[in-house]
Amino acid sequence: MYDLPDDVSFLSLLHNIGATSPNRSLTVEEISLWSAMDQEKVIEKLSKLAERKYVESHIADGIEKYYVTVDGIRKVLSIYS
Repeated sequence: MYDLPDDVSFLSLLHNIGATSPNRSLTVEEISLWSAMDQEKVIEKLSKLAERKYVESHIADGIEKYYVTVDGIRKVLSIYS
């Protein structure tokens, strides 16, 4: 197989664990557990992906959660084509 840039691998992880819509979004803590990364690193990666419009956040019950946008899903799917 081939190596993917870290940000794309992280985006793919979010996609694969199902964080693909506001109602399936995850907190930084949940993403940290799934990715085995510290929360600061998760926040850094989410910020970079949000700048590219691959990830968005929203507030649910007073808690910020993140999910992959349509553009992010397209980016992940482009890996396979």
